[in-house]
Amino acid sequence: MKYLIAGLGNIGPEYLGTRHNIGFRVVNRLVEETGGSFSEERYGAIARVRVKNCELVVLKPNTFMNLSGNAVRYWLQKENIPVENLLVVVDDLALPFGTLRLKPKGSDAGHNGLKNIAQMLNTQNYARLRFGLGNDFPKGAQIDFVLGKFLPEELEAMPEKLDRAVEIIKAFCLAGVQFAMNQYNNK
Repeated sequence: MKYLIAGLGNIGPEYLGTRHNIGFRVVNRLVEETGGSFSEERYGAIARVRVKNCELVVLKPNTFMNLSGNAVRYWLQKENIPVENLLVVVDDLALPFGTLRLKPKGSDAGHNGLKNIAQMLNTQNYARLRFGLGNDFPKGAQIDFVLGKFLPEELEAMPEKLDRAVEIIKAFCLAGVQFAMNQYNNK
């Protein structure tokens, strides 16, 4: 089985380490743990890794967050991967920091990366792993918050959260979205 795992973020040094780039952090940990490495290819950085009998094409789009759908659509088509085997890793302000939620489909919930993917794929029926950022910011300061850096205590908890996200991705590929949701969403 072949899967496309797309971690969303923005390229460029000014975005490095920002909350909005948590998708990049998660897939970096996945590729690091599976012994792979990224290379620059069309529409993004790509790594090809294996998890048991599954082949994972791991994507960090270089199209900027709001145009992530271009990269996702291109790699689904190029690798001949069905949309059911797509998992998008994305930040979520509605969840407390470090909360991980896997969903088989859903709305974009105001997230421009998810919105663009849905437009380009013409469906919202693709799996997403949401990584909670929390919403500890004043009204109107959402953009500054997501483009800001993590707090020291969040960075301290980060390795455990990233490892958990990698476990969820592996479970999604090896056992399916329902199993992975049952196993991880309520913990």
